[in-house]
Amino acid sequence: MKKLFRSTTDSKITGLCGGIGHWLGVDPTIVRLLTAIAALFSFGTVILAYFIITLFVPKAPYNDFNFSNHY
Repeated sequence: MKKLFRSTTDSKITGLCGGIGHWLGVDPTIVRLLTAIAALFSFGTVILAYFIITLFVPKAPYNDFNFSNHY
């Protein structure tokens, strides 16, 4: 089972969408677009959830060679 980490190599704000994209096996840009669209229609709930989840998801270890941008 793959563990969810925040991306250290594919990050725009906190690396959460990059980490979720890697974890799901999809392009992180798709995850970012879906997050942005959801944030527009959720009256700030998704933004709040994004930052709360960021507090609990650890950053990817730098020496973990399995966490790469190969999709």
